[in-house]
Parts: sequence; structure tokens; C-alpha cells
Amino acid sequence: MRAALERYFEFNRLGTNWKTEILAGCTTFVTMAYIIFVNPSILAEAGMPFAAVMTATCLASAFGSIMMGAVARYPIALAPGMGLNAYFTYTVVRGMNVPWEVALGAVFISGLVFLVLTMVGIRQLIVNAIPTELYSAVAVGIGLFIALIGFRNSGLVVTNPATMVGMGSLGNPHTQLALFGLLLTAVLMTWNVRAAMLIGVLGTTAAGIAAGLVTWRPEVFDLTQLGRTALHLNLRAAAKLGLLEIVFVFLFVDLFDNIGTLVGVGKKAGLFNEANRIPRMNQILLSDATATIGGSLLGTSTVVSYIESAAGVVAGGRSGVTSIVTGLLFLLALLIAPVIGAIPPSATAPALILVGALMISQAAEIHWANPLVAIPAFLTITTIPLTFSIANGLAFGFTAHTLLRVLRGEFRQVNWLVYVLTALFLARFVYLARG
Repeated sequence: MRAALERYFEFNRLGTNWKTEILAGCTTFVTMAYIIFVNPSILAEAGMPFAAVMTATCLASAFGSIMMGAVARYPIALAPGMGLNAYFTYTVVRGMNVPWEVALGAVFISGLVFLVLTMVGIRQLIVNAIPTELYSAVAVGIGLFIALIGFRNSGLVVTNPATMVGMGSLGNPHTQLALFGLLLTAVLMTWNVRAAMLIGVLGTTAAGIAAGLVTWRPEVFDLTQLGRTALHLNLRAAAKLGLLEIVFVFLFVDLFDNIGTLVGVGKKAGLFNEANRIPRMNQILLSDATATIGGSLLGTSTVVSYIESAAGVVAGGRSGVTSIVTGLLFLLALLIAPVIGAIPPSATAPALILVGALMISQAAEIHWANPLVAIPAFLTITTIPLTFSIANGLAFGFTAHTLLRVLRGEFRQVNWLVYVLTALFLARFVYLARG
């Protein structure tokens, strides 16, 4: 059985083993475990019960991650997406006065459209239409995005009304804890310790406990609470013409966030084949579409591929076993949620910063001497972290690529689907400007 599983997950070809894959899965989990508590906190402001959403978050993340690992066989974990959950709560429910049950219906419809687009091959065409020179740029941009999240969570980078951003207080104990974790993890990495990320997170958490900086509030979660959100979506109301705009936003952002994450993590993990394409694309896209549908049925917002998966890739994860382990840990989290909640953001922040540092290496593959390549790449790299959106970065880079090619007289070399996607991106920019 073990040998058969190793063949199925292509351990020999990928140069991996069980120990490495399990370690990578644990690393991915600890860097994204915050979603277990953050997602229900955000959706609770939409009127959804916290305990029910927490359970739905764990189950949807487990289902999506395990399916991605078992079916698509890639080290990419899934969970309810940050940004889309905020759009769900603050724009749709609170801003438009749409009941959360109807908003869940819109999430379900967007997932269903995703599934149809995948089955007829449209999403695959979209992925293949992305200019190959933007692949490395997306990876670098996501690296900077991950690092920015880490710097923010550590308190090293804070909002400054005069300069937009500034350095936080080094006298803050939580920032000092993050700096300790950054040094600890970096030293372990220089000694080529495979478990550097995981040891860094756990070691920093232990130091935080010793310093009295970790708050642990044991709570008992009743799994039967799930009944308060599961199957409560209102499809009839969500199908009304007036909500098509909401469905489109869920669909558009999820589509390009997922594609961006897939390209970025895939580039870092070396998952592209000789033709610079990712094998088993159908299985990948079917997994995330099904996960979104399943998440809406359970009672949570759109499920997406997580950029924190890059932490597991850096730890050596190359096969689907990594994401299966992450999914199993989400199931375990239902039983030990208070323990997971004891890991502070200052303990996971160093891992995110260092993942960003390692992903910067992809910039070496960009042909910077050619403006046709360099300008779209630069726009992609910078707008992903500065607008806090993978979709925005991809939109800027993609649009710049098309316009520059056309204005240089190379319009015949641009694929027809690239023109269609560019038109959609431009329409999105117009929509955002109107808002």
C-alpha cells in the first residue's frame, strides 16, 4: 500500500518522502491556521453565528485541501479567502443590506459557474492565456504580498497617515517576539534545517508563553452548532438579476486570485512541465470550484487556494500529501481549536516574511532588459502587495502586456483570448473607478 501511494504521488520523480511531506503539511497549516478564528470573526459581523462558522471553516478547509491533494496531487491548501470574506460581510451584507443567507446563495452560484467553466474548458484556456513572462512576476509579487502580511502581523510595519506606512515600535513586546522568531528561523534555515519554519513558529510560541505574551482562552465548541448555517443559503433570492453583480465579483476575484496563487506557488515548487504549463490543470480547477460549493453549503464564504501554501513548498512539500496533511490538521483543529488559537500572529509572521524572501529569487528569470517584459512584470510585482490583491496585480500586468504589444505593432501575435481577458480587466477598472 505504501509503495502504491508513493507511486501515485510520484515521490521518486518529485524527489520527496513521507517525512518531508508531513512536515510541509504541518508548516502550511500553522501559517494559515489563523483563518479558523479570523474568518468566523469577520462573518459574525454579518450576523452569522461564530461557532457555526468556525466549524464550517475547518470542514471546508479540510475538504478543499484534501481534495486538492488527493485528486489534483498538488501541495496547495484551500480555505475561505481573506478579502472575499470581508467583501461578503461589509459590502454585500452590511453595505447592500443583503441577508447572509442570500449572500451564501451568491457564493454557491459563483462556485457552480466556476465548475461549469472548468468542465467546458474555459478556465483552463484562461490559465494558458497568461503570458509566460508574467509567471515569475506573479510569484515575486505574491512573495512580497506574503512578506507584507508577515511584517504587518509582526508589528514591524504599521499604518502611518503621513507616509502611508512606517516602522512600528521596537519596544512592543510582540514585535520583539517576532524579531526573535525571525532570527531563530533564519539561523535554522542557514543551517539547512528542513523543519526550520515549523520549529521557528513553535519555538516563538513557546517563547511567547514564557514571556506571558500568549493569551489562551480554553473554550468548548459544540459541533452541532453547524446546523445554524449549513444548508441555510437562499438560492432563489440570490438568483435574482440584481445580485448578478455580486456573483460576478465573487467569481472574478476568486478566479484570478486562484490563478495567481497557482502560478506563484507552482513556479516556486517547480511544478511546471517542459512546455511551461502545469499538468493536471482540470483536477486543480475542479477541486477549488467544488470546495467553494461545499463551503457555501456548510456556511462560509468563498474557498480559495492559499498563498501560505508557499510556506509548505519552501519546507520541501512537492506532492498532494502536503495538502492532505494540512486538511487533516484542519479536522483535528475542530477538537483542539483552543490550542491552535494560542499561536500568536507574531509567531507565524517570521515564517511569512522568510517565505517572501525566498520567493524573490524568481525575479532572476525575468528578462529585465526588454521593456515589453519588464514593464508588465514590474506592474504585476508591485501592485499585488501595494493594492493587497493578487487579482489586481494580475490585471495590471496582463493589461499592460496586451496594450504594449498592440501599440508596438505586434497585435497579430496576441492570442484572441488575451484580448477578451484584457477587455474584462479594463471593464473591471471602469467598474472600480465608478465605485
